[in-house]
Formats: sequence, structure tokens, C-alpha cells
Amino acid sequence: MLSNNYQTFATVALALLDGVLSAPVTFRLGERDLSFDYQNNKVRGVNLGGWFVLEPWITPSIFSVGDNVVDEYTYTQALGKETASRNLQNHWDSWITQSDFNAIAAAGLNHVRIPIGYWAVAPVDGDPYVQGQLPILDQAIGWARGAGLKVMLDLHGAPGSQNGYDNSGRLGPVNWQQGDTVSQTLNAINGLAQRYKGDTDVVTAIELLNEPLGRALNLDGVKSFYENGYDTVRQSSNDVAVCIHDAFEDFRSYWNGFATPSTGQSNVILDTHQYQIFDVKQVAQSPSSHVSAACALGPKLADTDKWTIVGEWTGAQTDCAKWLNGYGKGARYDGTLPDSFKVGSCDGKYTGTVAGLSDDDKSNIIHFIEAQLDAYEQHTGWIFWTWKTESAPEWHMKDLLSNGLFPQPLNSRTFPGQCG
Repeated sequence: MLSNNYQTFATVALALLDGVLSAPVTFRLGERDLSFDYQNNKVRGVNLGGWFVLEPWITPSIFSVGDNVVDEYTYTQALGKETASRNLQNHWDSWITQSDFNAIAAAGLNHVRIPIGYWAVAPVDGDPYVQGQLPILDQAIGWARGAGLKVMLDLHGAPGSQNGYDNSGRLGPVNWQQGDTVSQTLNAINGLAQRYKGDTDVVTAIELLNEPLGRALNLDGVKSFYENGYDTVRQSSNDVAVCIHDAFEDFRSYWNGFATPSTGQSNVILDTHQYQIFDVKQVAQSPSSHVSAACALGPKLADTDKWTIVGEWTGAQTDCAKWLNGYGKGARYDGTLPDSFKVGSCDGKYTGTVAGLSDDDKSNIIHFIEAQLDAYEQHTGWIFWTWKTESAPEWHMKDLLSNGLFPQPLNSRTFPGQCG
């Protein structure tokens, strides 16, 4: 029989244990210390698209060199290394500058997501790509530090292409997971992790791979790659979050239970990209239906077992932007893309400025942006795509801010309560 002292001790211990077991589960587990608190603060960020990975719709002027140039691979292949290097060096030096980082911070944002291709970090013999991005990325880390911004480094393109999209660097078949492409991708991740392991006051997350196309890949292989990528990053630093994309699988039912502290991984962020325009049914929705669909995502995001961000999203309710669907291709919204039907006009949205949009378009964009902000902040937060474009007004955050279509401050609402 226990003495009274031991009985008292046991009672207290059991009460404490009961309190621990009944307390809500948090995501901040382990001894690792990040310089951004993803558990208690919201990610409010923007992508720096079209900078180190070219996309025809973001910078169409760069692609005015011939109909066979449809991505960065064919651009460098057609121009040759000397000319491509000179042209791209000028682009890298001018597309994003310190003043952009300062403006991003002044708008109340706290993160930038910087896409970069494997070829900048761990080039593969025989590829036509050119290098020189990393010294400018180094400079960008300094700009972010000076502006008080955090950086998510995003491996946007993998050898062989993980999705076949032009934004992977190479349009065409999905050949990632073939041959040595996975190990080559891990080499690029290791290169980023090693290079910036001393900059975790700014570089708070590394995304292992942007948008692997799950339906075209071996998903067990994707999970294995994520596990190996996590270990690769951890060999360099415990003080950076590891971000994984949902591979276009359900971000709750497919990914809950994967890469959690119970499976040996901590400080993992799940990234999901939410667009409502790359499907003929979605692009045909009414403006109010777009808002309802955005609001419906909020509770689902909150039901994930990891920090979860919407790492790409847009104010666009149309796919009208010039070459958004690929170089030389039309749009679903106006029926100019094969196997689509006309929903409406792309006037002012194919190319143009935010100021030049119709009043209806402006109102629809404000409604849509505000609904998405309300929905995505029901969990970890959001990163808008993209900071600037040459001529795509629905996507141009800098221009949206300047014209009052993106809220300032970020928690203000022209149309409050859309998500209930």
C-alpha cells in the first residue's frame, strides 16, 4: 500500500498526465527552432514568379524569338549559352530588385516564395540551361533580411520535368522518376540546403519540389522522395521547415498521417495550389460560385494535421492572360482553347493593366481575393501568385495593390463576412 505522500504524488502525476493527454495537439514539436512561428502566425506572402524560372505568360517579351521557343529549355537551346546567358543575366538583374522586396514588406507581407530550377543549383550534363542565378539569389536573401521578410526556396523544376508544364523548365512528357532524375533532384535540394544553412534567420522553408503531377507519377515514389528530401535538408539544418506539395492529391485524405512527428518528421509544411480556372467547368462558374468554392476550402484546410499553406492562388476568375495555357495557346474562357466553349470576353484581361479592367471585373476580383484570404487564413496562410507580370492584370499583385483591389491593410475588407 502507498503511503499518503506517495498517494498524493501519484494523484498529482495522474492529473498532470490527464491534462497533457487532453490538451490540443500542436504542430511545434521537438527541439528545432524556426525563425518564423508557423504555428501561431499567419503566412502572408507572394511568389516571385518568372524570375529564375521563365514562364511565357509572365514575360511574353522574352519569348518573342520564334514559335519553337516555348519554355526555358527551348529558349536556351535556341539562343545558345552565350546569348541566353547574356539575356537572362539582364533579366535576373532587373525583373526583381531590392525595391520590390521593400514594397512587398510595406504591403504587410511576411514571406516571399522564390522558384528556382535544378539547373541553377545542380546542372545536368547535356542540358542547354545556363547558370548565374545563385549570386543573385544570395543578394535576394540579403534584401529579404533588410526588409524583414522570410524566404521559402522552391525547387520549381526537376530533371526530366515533374509535371510536363512549361513552368518546370521543359514542356512535354513527364520523365521525372526515370533514370537518375530523382537522385539528381536530391542533389539540387542538398545544394540549396547547404548554401543557405547559415541563413535560417531568413530562409525559413525549403520546398522539395513544385507541383509533381501525381496522376502521371508513382505516388509511393513521390512519398519516398519527400522522405529522402526531408533527410537531405535535415543533414544541413534543423532550423528550416521542409515544404511538400500535395501532388494534386486531396490535401486531407491523402496527406494526413504522412510526414508528422509520429513518423519521425517535424516542422513540415504542406503546400496546396488552388486555382479555379484550368477546367472548363470551373472557369464557367459565376463570380459568386467562385467565392463560395473558395470559402468552402477554409474548414478543409483547418482539418489537416500539418501546417498547410495555399502556396499559389490568384485573383483571376478567367484563364484569359496571354499564353497562360502555354505559348501560342488560347483560353477556355473565350473558347479559343481547343475543346472549350465561350463563357465571356477576354477584353482587357488578355493583356492590359489593372486600371484598364472593367468595373465588373474589378469588383469580382476584390470579392474573390478577400474570400480567399478569409478561407486560407483558417489554417497557416497563403502565398499569392505572382508579384508582377508584364501584361496579365488579374495576376499582378503589385498592380492589384496599387489600384486598391488587394486589401490594405491585409485584414481590411471591402466585402466582409463572405465566408460566414
